[in-house]
Amino acid sequence: MFKSVFVKYISAFMLINILSIFISTSVITSLVTDYNEDTRTRTLSNVAYSVTDFIIDDYNRRGSANFSAYLNDYVADVKPILDVMSINLEDLVIFVSDGDGVIKLAGGSEKYMEYSAENGIVPEARGLVYPESVLSELRLSSGVVRTDTMEGFFAEKQSVYILPITSTEGKMVGSVMTAMPTSGFDDLLEAMNKTIIMSSLWLMLAALVAVYFISERLVSPIRAMSRAAKEFAAGHFDVRVPVNGSDEVSELADAFNNMAGSLQDSEQMKQTFLSNVSHDLRTPMTTISGFIDGIIDGAIPPEKHNHYLGVIASEVRRLSRLVSTLLEITKIQAGERKFNMAPFDICEQAREIIISSEQRLEAKRLDVRFNADRDNMYVNADRDAIHQILYNICDNGIKFSHDEGVYDISIREEGSKIIVSVYNEGDGIPEDELPYVFDRFYKADKSRGLDKTGVGLGLYIARTIIEAHKEKIWVESEHGKWCRFTFTLPKSSSPKET
Repeated sequence: MFKSVFVKYISAFMLINILSIFISTSVITSLVTDYNEDTRTRTLSNVAYSVTDFIIDDYNRRGSANFSAYLNDYVADVKPILDVMSINLEDLVIFVSDGDGVIKLAGGSEKYMEYSAENGIVPEARGLVYPESVLSELRLSSGVVRTDTMEGFFAEKQSVYILPITSTEGKMVGSVMTAMPTSGFDDLLEAMNKTIIMSSLWLMLAALVAVYFISERLVSPIRAMSRAAKEFAAGHFDVRVPVNGSDEVSELADAFNNMAGSLQDSEQMKQTFLSNVSHDLRTPMTTISGFIDGIIDGAIPPEKHNHYLGVIASEVRRLSRLVSTLLEITKIQAGERKFNMAPFDICEQAREIIISSEQRLEAKRLDVRFNADRDNMYVNADRDAIHQILYNICDNGIKFSHDEGVYDISIREEGSKIIVSVYNEGDGIPEDELPYVFDRFYKADKSRGLDKTGVGLGLYIARTIIEAHKEKIWVESEHGKWCRFTFTLPKSSSPKET
């Protein structure tokens, strides 16, 4: 889990951050470079135009025979002008050439002058010639803009702007070139990129630490749940996952613990179920085996054979009921039992059950009461299944009633529901046992002394059938005084009305 979630999450985070740093640095570098080039080009072009305007005016004023002669004759007068125009711009160089691209005059940065002298070129760069490609481009355009060494003309990369000087006939007779080295800006750009990268790396490191703890907070409960799931697979259902906080992960851990509790309860119920089934099967089988062995061995005299055979038959019927009930539960839970939903009169069904129990009611001298909102009240349900539920609850009510106690069946209408209740005065059910009344084999541990014939599955079947009808069933009791079972059914109209 750690490798499949945690490391992948961190790796994805780092990859996204590295890409973000690369993209942001590239974008910023591009924007700053474009802005700088535009600014430098405007500056160089402004200076070039100013120098060109001055030279053309001075050339026309002096009336020289040609432009090349003008440059040779008046270089001393023109150069100070070039120096003045470049005085506010560090590293700016201004060149003036004739029509063949031969430099006649240079001004501006002393660095370039020193560089030129060191390379054997006469002071002020006389004798330098434009590369042929630059000269050809200049003759065919209104100006040349470049950012390079201009094919070796410069020792380092320069921002260059060349403006041609043309005669009245349109022929190029000279040019003015302004240039500035890019090294200063390149150094600045490099320092800026380093600053951006270092700042981003520090921020990424801080974010990485934060993401580490956040990811650990997310992954840790998942690892705990994974370990707990392995424990569940081994049959250990008492393991729980720590729940810290109130976020979605905590809710997941809490839900996981609830599931674990349900699994533990289910496992406990399964063990109890198997124990109870084994007990309820073993007891009658032991009885049957003992009596049969007694008859075969002669331990039981012949005159008592019929009596004990009757006991054996009773136990066999009890086993048959138990097996049939278990099969019925299995069918209901598996959805194999189909319910025939149809309208029927629940009041009539209740009266039939009371009549069929008349002898038992009279034997206990019970005060029988039947209360219904109307004589006929119809529900939409499976008639046989509801008869099974109501008969079982009524039978329990009689069985556990005190002699001469109140025995009451009430049926009332509430909205779209019919509420059926069976009340009896008797020992009732202890409060701490109420949640388990509808469990399988509840009778097996709680009331074996009172009920010798039941198998303890009636109320469990009742709840299963009611839930299959998407209705509710519940019990209320005051221990030692009374007990009331209640369930709901969907109201229906009379079949005659439909």
